[in-house]
Amino acid sequence: MRKQLKFALWPALVVIALVGVLSIFYTGPKYTGKTWFETEDFNWQLESIYEDVSVNVLNRIDPEEAKEKLIVTQQEIDDYRFQYGTLAEQLDNIERQYRTRIAEAKENKNETLLLALVKERDNKLEDIQENFNNDEYVERKIRKEKERQLTGYLELQKENYSRGFAVAYDFVDTETGERFTKGDVSDPAAFKKVYNEVNGYFRADSLPDGANYNTQTMEYASDDHIVLSEENLQQVKNPVRKLSGTLIISKAALAGGELQQRVHDFNLQKILLYSFWILTVLAIIALLTVVKFKKDWVIGTKEAVKYSRLKIDLRIVLLLLSAAILFVYLQSVAFNLPHELYPYSLGRYASNIMIFTIFGYLPAGFTAFQFVSLTETLKQSRDVEALMKDSYAAGLLRNVNELFSNRTIGVQLFSLLIIFFLAGIGFVGMFFAPELAVIYAFCVVFVALPALFLFVRRGAYLNRILSATDAMAAGHLTQEIPVKGKSPLAKHARNLNNLRDGVRISTNEQAKSERLKTELITNVSHDLRTPLTSIITYTDLLKDETLSAEERAKYVAVLDQKSQRLKTLIEDLFEVSKMASGNLELVKQHVDLNQLMQQAFAEHAEDFSDANLDVRISLPEVPVYALVDGQKLWRVLDNLLINALKYSLPGTRVYVSLQKTANQARFTMKNIAKYEIGGNTDELFERFKRGDESRQTEGSGLGLAIAQSIVELHGGRMDVEVDGDLFKVTIDIAVG
Repeated sequence: MRKQLKFALWPALVVIALVGVLSIFYTGPKYTGKTWFETEDFNWQLESIYEDVSVNVLNRIDPEEAKEKLIVTQQEIDDYRFQYGTLAEQLDNIERQYRTRIAEAKENKNETLLLALVKERDNKLEDIQENFNNDEYVERKIRKEKERQLTGYLELQKENYSRGFAVAYDFVDTETGERFTKGDVSDPAAFKKVYNEVNGYFRADSLPDGANYNTQTMEYASDDHIVLSEENLQQVKNPVRKLSGTLIISKAALAGGELQQRVHDFNLQKILLYSFWILTVLAIIALLTVVKFKKDWVIGTKEAVKYSRLKIDLRIVLLLLSAAILFVYLQSVAFNLPHELYPYSLGRYASNIMIFTIFGYLPAGFTAFQFVSLTETLKQSRDVEALMKDSYAAGLLRNVNELFSNRTIGVQLFSLLIIFFLAGIGFVGMFFAPELAVIYAFCVVFVALPALFLFVRRGAYLNRILSATDAMAAGHLTQEIPVKGKSPLAKHARNLNNLRDGVRISTNEQAKSERLKTELITNVSHDLRTPLTSIITYTDLLKDETLSAEERAKYVAVLDQKSQRLKTLIEDLFEVSKMASGNLELVKQHVDLNQLMQQAFAEHAEDFSDANLDVRISLPEVPVYALVDGQKLWRVLDNLLINALKYSLPGTRVYVSLQKTANQARFTMKNIAKYEIGGNTDELFERFKRGDESRQTEGSGLGLAIAQSIVELHGGRMDVEVDGDLFKVTIDIAVG
């Protein structure tokens, strides 16, 4: 609890100390050891007194003489004459102004009003015509108005003079010897100044220096086109007079009135300022002793833990913001401290306390709290770079970088942002400068509206793409996203369509894979169970001791046949698995494919003859060498020949050929199938898949799968084509 009280008191003491120290530099030189007569405020008041005395007494302009000096130029005459347009335009304007009113007077039969309106109209028409016919007529009117304005201006100077401080002076014109006195300059003086050759003469001007003449005389102008200008006043001013003498403000003048109040206010402000400096010293002593800041006021508190969860850049921004608010407040208060301390009213004090709390006390406490928390975080952090990467600024930079990763989208979005931002500025600026409305309308029609149209169109297209994407995510893959133009969105739509096609193909392949997997399990179970059932059956039969030797030998032969069948099936299955996993090693050598084919067909020549199949072989006359594993490639040819023996229609021909191109050899085998082949030839390469769905032939159903795997391991390609009952296998192998 004691820590909390100290931390609550600390910001107030810090603000008081800082304001006091700064005020010593800002306001100390203006108040320390000074009287009100040494302040800038008094000097400004004195200059005003000098000016008023000069204009109204020492070098007063004579109104009658000044009027004689006024000049009316031809330009002023022309400006006055054409201020409402040409002669015809002005006459027509007067006629229109009175036409309705004269008509109403006639209709109401008001003769008195009618005569007055007609006379008034005719006088104005006559005046306008005279303006255009007689320069002297116009000059007299302008001069009369200028004289009236000059008189008003001089009266204004007298009025200002009557409101000044009471001063006494005794001046003598150094050239004419004319003497000007007011009061007694020998009276005890609160302020005194002597003018002579040594100290400098008093220079009395008939016009105030730097006065805004037009502003002062506008209230006397009856016509906007006739204004007593600075140039007119320069025409009537008197030469500057040099005077010697003395000017004082007597001590008696301090006994009452505005002067007494100003001196009293200054002295009170000085006392309050000295008092505040004493408070500043006490605050500094307290800050160095009993209320000395300690980090444990902040570290470990619930507020510090919550604050530490903010990202590092946000914490830095908040720290700088609170410090900036505090700095501005300190500068403002320290510069105006005497006026802030002056006892205007309780409401003013309440307002100052509220401002002190909001802009001084709270920012000081929050700045200290943030600084300690931030420095502690940086000390304890082992990876400051990670903190910076996790900041909002780093995230923004990453997002900007990703935005411009597709430069077209980035540039378009940035351009739209700039266009709409400038459109908003232009809309506001149009109210301050209506003449820019035409330019703004042009920019809106030809820049902002096309950009808005583009933005809306792209937004609608993006929504259509998102809707189609949602449909794809829900599994609806039939609807194609429309591709419009060559924009990045169109490219994205095209990619989504490609993805849709890929997903659809993948889905079909997955369904096919599931179906083939089911068939594989069924076929494996069937092909393994058939010989295994026979083995179990004949094993049980051999247990009969009454069997004859001939029957026993017959059963053993069946067992041997079924065991070999089971062994072959398992070996083929393991071989396909090894090929699929890539664990099968190839021993490559340069092999003559021509000779390899001849050996393979020689092995099965008798089988083809027994199957009543006529084999037609077409081989090149020269050797065809390829870097292959001869044993494995022989297995491919053997499997294909066995496949042809099993599935070819008896009495038909089997065509086999080997051709060599520039860099590859092509093996082709065609035969007529004795069973109907399904339309999907890709499934013939699947394990345990047979061309005869009735499964009446012997074999593992792995022949084509093994052959394709071996060919692919050699970097070749194996294709199967079916045209009705024509079955064709093509193998391409690289040669060299």
